[in-house]
Amino acid sequence: MGSKNYLNKVVTVKIDRPFGSSHPKHGFIYPINYGYIPNTISGDGEELDCYVLGVFEPIETYTGKCIAIIHRTNDDDDKLVIVPEGKEYSDDAIEALVEFQEQYFKHIIIRK
Repeated sequence: MGSKNYLNKVVTVKIDRPFGSSHPKHGFIYPINYGYIPNTISGDGEELDCYVLGVFEPIETYTGKCIAIIHRTNDDDDKLVIVPEGKEYSDDAIEALVEFQEQYFKHIIIRK
């Protein structure tokens, strides 16, 4: 299933990089919860990655709504943007919250 099929759907994310943890290779600290949807395949051959916004404590799993996709134009690794039901974020807010990692990639935000 392509990443666009997840837009506006409720999904459950397994968090493998919780809020406040450090990246195993690059050492930066995750300012948000970051994980993946189990049993999916993304363009990079790994599971489909997700940024979870609006939850400011470390968690293990999260069920929320996909409000946007960060589509990397110079990489094969789309990221879903997952938020609590009823919560919205502007493109500018999403950009600010994911800049810690997306600053290294060209990307666009896809909605609807």
